[in-house]
Amino acid sequence: MTDTVENTSAPAEPLATPKQIGVEAYISPEYARAEGDKLWAKVWQQVCRVEEIAKVGDYLTYEIMADSIIVVRTAPDTIRAYHNVCAHRGRRLVDTPPGAHDARGAARQFVCGFHGWRYDLEGRNTFAAERGDWTCGLTERNDGLARVQVDTWGGWVFINMDPECEPLRDYLEPAASLLEHFELENMRYRWRRWLTFDCNWKVAFEAFMETYHVPYTHPEFMNFGQFLGWARAQGKHSNIGYDAPKGMEENQAKVRLGSGPDARLATAELQNFTWENANTNTTRTLVDVANRLVDEVPEGTPAPEVLRYWLDTARAEDEARGVIWPKIDPAVVARAGTAWQIFPNFQIGHALNNMLCYRFRPYGQDPDKCVFEAAVFELFPLGEEPETEWEYTPVGDPGWRTVLPQDFDNMAAVQQGMKSRGFSGPKPNPYRERSVVNLHHNLATYMGTGEPRDLA
Repeated sequence: MTDTVENTSAPAEPLATPKQIGVEAYISPEYARAEGDKLWAKVWQQVCRVEEIAKVGDYLTYEIMADSIIVVRTAPDTIRAYHNVCAHRGRRLVDTPPGAHDARGAARQFVCGFHGWRYDLEGRNTFAAERGDWTCGLTERNDGLARVQVDTWGGWVFINMDPECEPLRDYLEPAASLLEHFELENMRYRWRRWLTFDCNWKVAFEAFMETYHVPYTHPEFMNFGQFLGWARAQGKHSNIGYDAPKGMEENQAKVRLGSGPDARLATAELQNFTWENANTNTTRTLVDVANRLVDEVPEGTPAPEVLRYWLDTARAEDEARGVIWPKIDPAVVARAGTAWQIFPNFQIGHALNNMLCYRFRPYGQDPDKCVFEAAVFELFPLGEEPETEWEYTPVGDPGWRTVLPQDFDNMAAVQQGMKSRGFSGPKPNPYRERSVVNLHHNLATYMGTGEPRDLA
């Protein structure tokens, strides 16, 4: 008789106190405006991948509410960030083309299109027309670009507009220490898409930070096994994952075995469905090896052995083509779970050889709209990384396949429902959705309002 991977054990952590969240954070124009000063001006935000600005002079822009930031490589080993505004009259130095995700290019200097003031890559003012007219007035203290804190981790560039902010590595803990085992800096884009969406950025984020919705929003996945999902508060951040039986700790990761009477067949079906309907959370190698399990693994092989053969074979075949997976203790894989929610607006869905990441940003000061971005990463042989760019992909475009549109349907409907007189506020599951409560607990710390309250 073949073992299955279905988990029937009790939750690994005690239930949290049931909480209720107010709706102001989702629908209030006043709250949305206050986020600019109280939240976005104070937190570390993921901007781009390091390889997107690989050469000296490469730059791109990042926009958050009213602020625009230029991130530029100033030396082979140095990245700087500046407010995208001329010190003279406040004109933006770099304009984002209409409909573009950002502005990017290569430059030796930045020149204001209004009066021609110039700035070198170090942010110094190198030309101000008729400078002598400012008798003893223009100095390095007031004529250069305003610096923004910048640092890198995991292959990403982060910025922080607070000059007194804590170091990035400290801010990211404990996520940084667990995720560094996955060597995320070695992954590259497979595809990336974005759109503007009719919901608050927190509604969008919360649609992906728990597994409670999976059986009901994505019922087709239940054909491949039912798993009890967990969510854990991790300081500013949180992570989610799945409980698994003893000996199957590695099956708590993104790359999971399908369950059923024959784990070989169930895994192949799950991998094929995921590849075709989401194009996330797997790779061509994993799919191909899964489809050979029925031929290469004897019928009746216990599920843990099927899992081990599948992962070991895929690892070896990738290594033969120059793709080296990190070697990680299964206990670390179990603790890391399937995804981390990095406060306030970034999710890393990590795996041994691929990852799915989301970023959620406000659309100006409109509480009913957001910018939603999804990107899939993978390990590639050196020099064989695909060339990608941010593709604007509206709702209904077949590029989203079939799984993500199911989430989109919920996001828009939740934003509408938040405004109902009959809705008293979200009441997250105390075990599977504690990540949602944790997000609002941390938001309240910055915003000074909106602390989740005990559910009466």
